[in-house]
This record gives sequence, structure tokens and C-alpha cells, in this order.
Amino acid sequence: MSDIQIARDSGVLEIRFNRPAKKNAITNAMYGAMADALESGAADADTRAFLFTAEGDFFTAGNDLVDFAAQSSGAFNGPRHVGRFLQRMIEAEKPVVAGVQGHAVGVGVTMLLHCDLVYVAESAKLTTPFIDLGLVPENASSLTLVERLGHARAFALLGLAEPLLGPDAAAYGLANAALPAAEVETRARAAAQALAKKPAESLRLTKNLMRNRERLLLRMQEEGELFAERLKSPEAAAAFAAFLGRR
Repeated sequence: MSDIQIARDSGVLEIRFNRPAKKNAITNAMYGAMADALESGAADADTRAFLFTAEGDFFTAGNDLVDFAAQSSGAFNGPRHVGRFLQRMIEAEKPVVAGVQGHAVGVGVTMLLHCDLVYVAESAKLTTPFIDLGLVPENASSLTLVERLGHARAFALLGLAEPLLGPDAAAYGLANAALPAAEVETRARAAAQALAKKPAESLRLTKNLMRNRERLLLRMQEEGELFAERLKSPEAAAAFAAFLGRR
């Protein structure tokens, strides 16, 4: 069974993390599948909204660090799809909804800042341990987290890697609501289906007015250049070696 499941129903294209044994850690191939889904949905008039869901206790543990360690060491060959996925999330003109039923780490948190509606489990913990890995924030999160949470809360999340709990994510404006975990997916799917029934062009124009994509893409590019440099840094190498040693 695929690590990313794609389904279409009632105008909603659902992208589901389906690697629960690995906490839905995202591999390069998974990024490619998600980017492909976003691209096909953008071109499909029958797709009116996107929905992200997940199987298991984690929404996603973020990047698969074995994959990342290979990239850091230069052992990785072939196209890297993470940038394409992140860009498609920012460029999406159709509404994007996320049902975060469990913990989210790294890109599992930063991608939520490019969703239009987010429903999170009360028991979920959201963490962004980029600095602990010798890296820097990505996905324009050095901009969007500060704007959404304020500098002090954003720096606690990025600098200290303090977890943001589900109720606080809702209280601070990162999520629309915090719910019992069993209710999250149902609520998110209902919201996506409601959006799919709205006048599509009015919804597209409204979302376009609300987002400065050029600014977000520029910040993502700035972060990406630093991120690529840091992947090859001694700090990152030590962090990845420690992680692989624990495995």
C-alpha cells in the first residue's frame, strides 16, 4: 500500500499520510506524490478543495531523517521533490484543509501555515526542531510563524523547540479548533466538502487577495539556500549521526 494515499470525493482531493509504522515520516518519494497530487488537482476543474489527513498517532514526524542524512552525505541521487511540494502549497489557489489528528513535527507544522483551515487534536504536540538538527526553518516559516504567533511564541517554537499543544495552536490562531482526536478527521472533511460547494471563482479570488505568494516564495527561497548549506554543515552531520546511532 502506498505511503501517500490519494482519493477524490465530492470535489475534494484527499492526500493522506499512510506510513504509520514510521510515524508518517516523509520520504522524497512521498513529497513527489504529494506535489503530483497538488498539481493534478490544480489543473482539474472538478477538484474544488484539498484535504490533508493521516493514519496513525502522528500527523507526520516531518522529514525522514534517513533520507535527509543521505542527502547531507551526498549519497542521494535523482530529483528532490520537497521544494516542489512546498512551492505548490504556497501557490495553491484552491482551499487547503488539514486534519491534524496526532503529533506534527517540522514540515508537518510549517505546512499548516499554508493551509486555509486547520483542525487539530487536543492531544497533539506541534514541534519544529530545525535548530536541534543544525538546520534553519523552511517553508517560509521564519516569516509565517512570527506573523501568526508573534515573535516570542514563534522563537520558543523554533529556538527552544518547545512543543505547541493542540489547544494553544487553536488559541494562538494556528488552528481553527482543537478537538478530541477521534473527531478531527470528520470535522476537517466536512469543512473541505463545504468549501467544495462554494462558488469556485469567488473562493479563488478571495484566497488570492488574502495571500502574498511572491513574498512567501522569496522567503522560502532564502531559507532554502541556507537550509541546503546547513545540511552539509558539521552541526547537521553530528545531529544526523546521533539520530542514526540511536536507531
